[in-house]
Amino acid sequence: MGALGIQVAVVDYPAQRDALHGVRHRVFVDEQRVPAELEIDALDPLSVHVLARTAQGEPIGAGRLTPDGRIGRMAVLASGRGHGVGEAMLLALVEAARARGWREVTLHAQLPARVFYTRQGFLPEGEVFEEAGIAHQHMRRVLDGAANIATFDEAVAITTALVHRARRQLWIHSRQLDPGLLDAPPVLEALRRFGTARHDKQAWLIVHDALAIAQSGSPLPGLLQRLPSVFRIRQVSDPIDRALASACLLNDAGDYYFRLGGHRHDGEAALALPARSRPLQDGLQRVWERSRECSELRAIGL
Repeated sequence: MGALGIQVAVVDYPAQRDALHGVRHRVFVDEQRVPAELEIDALDPLSVHVLARTAQGEPIGAGRLTPDGRIGRMAVLASGRGHGVGEAMLLALVEAARARGWREVTLHAQLPARVFYTRQGFLPEGEVFEEAGIAHQHMRRVLDGAANIATFDEAVAITTALVHRARRQLWIHSRQLDPGLLDAPPVLEALRRFGTARHDKQAWLIVHDALAIAQSGSPLPGLLQRLPSVFRIRQVSDPIDRALASACLLNDAGDYYFRLGGHRHDGEAALALPARSRPLQDGLQRVWERSRECSELRAIGL
């Protein structure tokens, strides 16, 4: 995978112990100055480990899944960063947990890495805390069924994840494009990356009040204007559709985030659950077909 030809695999801990700890020591002890005695613990022999190697067989990344369902010790050497190594290891550990029938996985993310985990569906929980002298955030991802979204931080996290995980298609139904949510920095960056990717992408946005959106001062309309071939916008016109109070975001990976009260952040969300996301998409498709082109959003105030 990636420019380095990285291969990620679940490995036998006794056989690959030196390789795993070699990577972890260089990242945690040498770079981050974590005490060496904290780098290895009694959970290592009991955990599932993944190891990333270059095409030449050199260890470049390591991570583990403990028996209590916590992902940790995620480490990528400096030479491997920016090539998708961490994401590949994270997904391998998530799949290992899913294969064991676990309903959820958790992790303690260093604060600069929160957005990285957010993009893969991990939701923040609780207050920031210190571990090994470094600030961390507890995060959780539900693997089986839907998760309840209750806070603004969770709403931003799941929205970021759904945009990031979209392959080629994205659907958004929001009365006024959710000021504060869809233009939150992590979400806005995910939308920008989606819209500027090399592969053909298409996003369908259904809104209720184009004029209010154009006059909001949000940076989001500007992004939509710059990428009109990707972001198509329609405004509801049918009286039944205008009465809809809900909001919905979904993609073609089977992910969705649905809010019965579109003015609120609480709702339900799930990743890779097409049995639930597909009916929602069918409903949005029908609303889209009844709605009108929203040319004024591209012209007024932009």
